[in-house]
Amino acid sequence: MNLIERAKQLKKDIPAIFLTLKKKETPWYAKVLAILTIGYALSPIDFIPDFIPVLGYLDDVIILPLLITVTIKLVPKEIIEQCRTESEQLWKVGKPKKWYFAIPIVLVWLIIFALIIKAFI
Repeated sequence: MNLIERAKQLKKDIPAIFLTLKKKETPWYAKVLAILTIGYALSPIDFIPDFIPVLGYLDDVIILPLLITVTIKLVPKEIIEQCRTESEQLWKVGKPKKWYFAIPIVLVWLIIFALIIKAFI
């Protein structure tokens, strides 16, 4: 599988990961990582803002695919295959843009900001 095909597959796996949250057969630790993955994928805010040259896009190129890959490995194979089939029609009109998915990212940035201020004061 070449890089372009892999990127397309990862993009299709996001709705499948969303559907694994609804399956009772999905282990709890996979659900926790799935929540983080979906939240990060749908969040309008990144850990590294995109306006920072090069580094801003590295998180989209490295962190998100890594989260998707690890989440898929934690979900039993038959469940992820079933969810991939179900997800083909799920977000056909586009992904939802919900601002509350940004809350965890904003909290991380606020903690980092508070720690930096505390270090200098």
